[in-house]
Amino acid sequence: QIIVDDDDSKVWSLYDAGPRSIRCPLIFLPPVSGTADVFFQQILALTGWGYRVIALQYPVYWDHLEFCDGFRKLLDHLQLDKVHLFGASLGGFLAQKFAEYTHKSPRVQSLILCNAFSDTSIFNQTWTANSFWLMPAFMLKKIVLGNFASGPLDPEMADGIDFMVDRLESLGQSELASRLTLNCQNSYVEPHKIRDIPVTIMDVFDQSALSTEAKEEMYKLYPNARRAHLKTGGNFPYLCRSAEVNLYIQIHLLQFHGTRYAAIDPSMVSAEELEVQKISLHTSSEQEGQ
Repeated sequence: QIIVDDDDSKVWSLYDAGPRSIRCPLIFLPPVSGTADVFFQQILALTGWGYRVIALQYPVYWDHLEFCDGFRKLLDHLQLDKVHLFGASLGGFLAQKFAEYTHKSPRVQSLILCNAFSDTSIFNQTWTANSFWLMPAFMLKKIVLGNFASGPLDPEMADGIDFMVDRLESLGQSELASRLTLNCQNSYVEPHKIRDIPVTIMDVFDQSALSTEAKEEMYKLYPNARRAHLKTGGNFPYLCRSAEVNLYIQIHLLQFHGTRYAAIDPSMVSAEELEVQKISLHTSSEQEGQ
């Protein structure tokens, strides 16, 4: 746990796993309901392959600028000049805002945006955003749970939702209220400031909290982004479809192997391994094209 602001109550919790020699790790930012450990499947798999990954839980921040400033101080504290960001839902929005905030002296080397959005007005909650801080925790939890999938689900997805409900229970009123405020406060991403950053957009074809319009908007904003589509996975594919998500993460990070922005220990990368990954990427994109 790390405090980087003048305010002692703002504590960042994080898991930092994998080789410390890596100076450009992959950092995970959770959704509204998530804590740092919702990415345990990614931490376990990716560190096993030699990547350095950091999963974060942000403290209570009430606006995007304050979050970005705190996150920059955290990176300074960890002595990380450049990072790759994987953001899920609200985490994806904050990752884009941070890339935009630091565009003059860039800190974000690349983005993986999972079920992410670029404009908070899609939630039609901008008018209530200022009142979340007043609401009791049980009401806030109800708002969040309203976006969780219901109806018959396969076992992995049901387990994923159970896990997220459990994490949601662990969050206090101010944590939830501040995240919902960040999620719904009137704001959008200015794409011209982050045009040159390599982006992978990861989304699911089954039911999730994101509307088709919100997804289309993301494709428009990042016309050159790679797309990682999962047939199923709901709101939390990193939990219930972790093998696919982890493969897409590796494919995204592949372009940085052999550079100073590699998130992997160079000794863990063999030429054969890279070939195998390229082939599997090629096959999966061909299958999707059919």
